[in-house]
Amino acid sequence: MNTQAMENEMLLTEARLSAPAAERLVRYHDIPALEREKCQFNEFVAVDLAHTSMLVEEGIIGRAAGRAILRQLLQLKTMRPDDFPTDVRKGSFLLQVESYLLGAIGEDFAGRMHTGRSRIDQGATVRRLYERNRMLDVMDRLNTFRSAIVDQAVRHARTIMPGYTHMQHAQPWVFGHYLLSFSTRLHDSFDRLAQAYARVNRNPLGAVGLAGTSWPLNRARTTALLGFDAILENSKLGREAWYAADAIGALSFVMADLNDLATDLHLWSSTEFGLVESDDSYCGTSSIFPQKKNPAALETIKKAAGEAVTWLATALATFRCEGTGDQAMRDLPLIHSALETTEGMLDLFAGVMETLIVHDDRMSASLAGSWCTASNLADVIVRERGLPFRQVHHIVARVVRNSLSAGIGPKEVTGEALDQAALETVGTVLGLSDRLVREALDPRRFVETRVTSGSVCPAEVDRLSRLAQAERAADCQWVESARRRIALAQAELDRATARIAA
Repeated sequence: MNTQAMENEMLLTEARLSAPAAERLVRYHDIPALEREKCQFNEFVAVDLAHTSMLVEEGIIGRAAGRAILRQLLQLKTMRPDDFPTDVRKGSFLLQVESYLLGAIGEDFAGRMHTGRSRIDQGATVRRLYERNRMLDVMDRLNTFRSAIVDQAVRHARTIMPGYTHMQHAQPWVFGHYLLSFSTRLHDSFDRLAQAYARVNRNPLGAVGLAGTSWPLNRARTTALLGFDAILENSKLGREAWYAADAIGALSFVMADLNDLATDLHLWSSTEFGLVESDDSYCGTSSIFPQKKNPAALETIKKAAGEAVTWLATALATFRCEGTGDQAMRDLPLIHSALETTEGMLDLFAGVMETLIVHDDRMSASLAGSWCTASNLADVIVRERGLPFRQVHHIVARVVRNSLSAGIGPKEVTGEALDQAALETVGTVLGLSDRLVREALDPRRFVETRVTSGSVCPAEVDRLSRLAQAERAADCQWVESARRRIALAQAELDRATARIAA
């Protein structure tokens, strides 16, 4: 390492500014920015390797300079990020790497790596690489979580429970069917992430600061070497971070899915419901109430989801009143915490779902005495007697009212009681047998007689389970294919650098 060269090195700011950075600016801007960039160490090295290889291949810099630069970069690639020496006075990570090369091979070679690029397009490329890779991590976690959901759904494909609207019993439901609705939502959220990924995975390298460059850069080559799916065509857009807001919006939808499921399970695990229960390993206790078993994991997920509601609004507010020309448009650090939170909560929730205790006996008991099959009785009357549904609605509503007043449950309703309600509301009798009335009010019979696609009948729940498994398999394949394309690009980058550095 050439320490003399490093000692004589002129800082980027010294050539233009008459004073060094204020201590407060260093503390609140320079150090946090450098720490964020250091997390993207591997991506910085990859961009430098690809850009330098392309410069040599296109004859923009000489082979000797390219060889010297690439050898040092390959050595740098073997380092751990924490072992790389940084000096905050030297500026961003791009300048830290330049300083490292300056000390190793001298300014005449080291200074050529930056030919035909700006810190703007270089940094944007690094961030897109990093965020692309982290999005794939989140999508892997999403698929793992869906697997846990589908496994529980298959186990409870025949577990009947009350279905709720307005927090009141509405119709009989199947717990497996309920869970599969979240598998579908999460598949939609995966699609949103995949669409956002396509917009993230575009190559801005070569856009330079704003208007492109006079150097004959081969942008298609760096696109291939870095595993991007496409070039970001308009050079002005190379500096903008709208793609990050797009990804944050997709992540917010995932967190909304988690919130709704966690909220239901949290409510249903209360003493009053007692339908489900979190495993002890995902619960906490009280310091004063000895009997308490608190669903800590579900509460953690709900809290994180509450914060996620503001992610997209915060991202868009970051760009507010700036037009398209200011600093904040270039970076959106919020995406890092959004990715980390979403991945973490998906992982936590997968554990909750894998160990979830389902009290199917309590679910079945909750249906005893429930009038949630009243709509089925109405359908039976319409079919048997040909009355308009609205008239029948009045009849069934009255029989429920009369039965509740008399303390009679659904299993005790008779054809005579139904006739009395019909006389009181529409002035006619129906003449249905006790057996037909009670069968119409039976929850299990309700489930068995649903015939529409997507309903809770056993055959449809089984079909929805197969569909959920197929969707998850396809989404897993999507991630594998994306990772495979990146791996192939990395292999080509390794070959390209090896040919020059050898």
